[in-house]
Amino acid sequence: MVVINGKEMDCDGMTVTEMLKELKFDSQKVVVEINQEIIDKVDYASQVLDKKDKVEIVGFVGGG
Repeated sequence: MVVINGKEMDCDGMTVTEMLKELKFDSQKVVVEINQEIIDKVDYASQVLDKKDKVEIVGFVGGG
């Protein structure tokens, strides 16, 4: 199981793009970190998740 934002999820074998779609995140409004390394957006479609990965998804919120 992949750990995403502290929760175990069955996402191993998925790309970052597929995971974000599954979790209903807008890839343009988040930053993804895998095993404490920030992943470039251009690599989301080719970066495949492994069952040992720890993923953090950080979203941006506008405000004023």
